[in-house]
Formats: sequence, C-alpha cells, structure tokens
Amino acid sequence: MPTALPALSLSELGWDDDWAAALAGQSDPDLIPGRVSRIDRGISTVLTADGAVRVAAVAGLRLAVGDWVALTDEPTGSGPLVLAAILPRRCAFRRVSDDPAAREQVVAANIDSVLLVDAVDGQLSARHLERYVALAWQSGATPVIVITKSDLASPAEVDQFVAAATEVASGVAVHIISAATGQGLEQLAPYLAPGRTVALLGLSGAGKSTLVNLLAGGQVLATGAVRGDGKGRHTTTYRELVPIMGGAMVIDTPGMRALSVSTAADGVAQVFTDIEDLAGHCRFPDCSHTTEQGCAVQAAIDAGELSAVRLVSWRQLLSETTAESPQVTRRRVLERKREKATAKAGRSRARATERKLASPPPT
Repeated sequence: MPTALPALSLSELGWDDDWAAALAGQSDPDLIPGRVSRIDRGISTVLTADGAVRVAAVAGLRLAVGDWVALTDEPTGSGPLVLAAILPRRCAFRRVSDDPAAREQVVAANIDSVLLVDAVDGQLSARHLERYVALAWQSGATPVIVITKSDLASPAEVDQFVAAATEVASGVAVHIISAATGQGLEQLAPYLAPGRTVALLGLSGAGKSTLVNLLAGGQVLATGAVRGDGKGRHTTTYRELVPIMGGAMVIDTPGMRALSVSTAADGVAQVFTDIEDLAGHCRFPDCSHTTEQGCAVQAAIDAGELSAVRLVSWRQLLSETTAESPQVTRRRVLERKREKATAKAGRSRARATERKLASPPPT
C-alpha cells in the first residue's frame, strides 16, 4: 500500500507559475493539477491540493514518479478523477538496462538534484559511479555524491573514499554523512529547500531509505539490513515521492545495478570533460589517442596528469553511446563552453561600462 501522506498545498509539492502556465496551455479551465507520488500496477497515487487520489492508467500516457499531471472528472461525473494529460517534463532521470530488449524507463521526473548515495562499506565501483553521474547529467538535474555510514570507517578510509569519488566525478559535490550520528546532514540543506525535489539513487543497502526516514522525521519507508555478503537487501521495490521536513520532496528508488549509457552521450562528455578538453588540443582532429604524434591526451598520461584507466573507461562509455560520434559530441561541448565564455565576457564588459558611466568626470 502507498505511504499515507498529509494533504499538501500545490506550492509545497513544487508547483510554480511555469507549471500553472503549462496547465493553462491544456485549454480546459476545469483541469485539476496533481503530482504523481507512486505507481502500483497501473494505478497511480496522485497528490493534489485536496489530498491523495488514486488514478487508473490511460493508454498512451506513461507516467513516472514526480510527473505533474492534469486530472478531470470521469465523463459521467459520478466516478473518480481520471488522467487527462501529463505536463511537459522539465527533466527526467532515464534508465535503460543492459538487456537489448529493455525499454527505457523514466525513474524520476521533474527533479532538481540527483543524490547518488553510496556507503563507505558499499559495493559501488568507480566504473558504476561514472554511469550514474553520466545519466544524472543527462537528466538535466545536478548530480551530488552522498557517502553514507561514515561512522563505520576511519577518517583515513573516508578520505580515500572521497578522493576516489572526486577523481571519477570532477566538479561534482561530495558530502559525507552518517544517519546514525547525524554527521554532515546540514550539508544537504541547499538541495532540500522548500519546493525543490531530489531523487536518491544508488545500490541497495546504501542507506537511501534510512536517509529519507531521517529527513522526513519518521518511519515512512521500510528499511533492511545489509546481507552477510555485503550486498544490500532490496527493501525498496518501488519509487515513491515523499515530503520531508523543511518543505522539499524526495524520490526514493530501488537499487539499480545494470545501467546503460547508450542514450547519454552528453552526460558521458560531461563526466569526462578533462579528456574532452585535452582531445581538443590534439594535433589531429580525428586523433584516436593511442600512438599519434601531438596527442594531448597521451601526453597528459605520460606526465602523470591523467589516469590511463580513466581513458579506458571514457572509451568504453563512449563506445556505448549511439546518439552521435565522439567528434560531434566534442564539438557541442566546446560550443557550450564558448557560449558560456562569451556570455561571461559580455557581462564583464557591461559591468565595466556601468562603472565608467558611474565614475565622476575628471576635473
């Protein structure tokens, strides 16, 4: 059964003027907005301003937890509310398993941050973390690494864990917490502001559900102990949107091991911006980064500035992406950087002009 949730206002669920405009675009003034909090065998729990309602699936509309939807009265007016439309998603964490026949799944929709959770005694490898971060970047949300159960390791072991995560996900914030002691929980406050939504992802046993319960101030999700072989028990078997203290919303998810990056070319490029930047300085635009003269990537490896293992991992993930060639991906990454640099230069010039105009004329 779904977790019993209190009635919340639309703004507490994350509603804002842009969502209101999206609803108005449906051309039906009687539509009722709601947010999907859980899906059970085709029946969805939708949170509205009047409380939670149960809504049946509609052919052609594939819902995801976190979706904003438009509801309407049943045609006869005597039945429950029915699904009329899904409002356009702002972002979505999508998953495709390694099974060639698998269909893409939207794990969490309309999220602001993805908290990638792993325990100091967990089983998440560096290679697996790269996939999680790539898919998080691809979703349009901001990835954040949260290392749990810090009370179970020495400071030196925690430092090693942080160093390994930072090497894999350069530029991604890493936070150390302990649900048992409360250490580090205050570091998560910026991601949990009122109206914001975060998704918790990671392997089973990482402490996701325990963290949700702690943030919610009560036992809202079931938790389980880690098995004797060190692997997490699959306590969470569904995705659920849960309100927490302070006004944010958290989406808890089951542990996921099989992650394909076949549709995450941009996300992969974002994870490996160091190699992408180096590749832009190679002598030949089609450099394979193996034996060519003037290869900036191999030069960085020889100088100890880049790990050869990281290059192998970049090649592996890049080979899995099917959206475009590495050259096209690299060009688009460089174009985005040039656009940011141009915009920054424009702002600097504007500030300089303002200072000049504001300064008194020479006497």
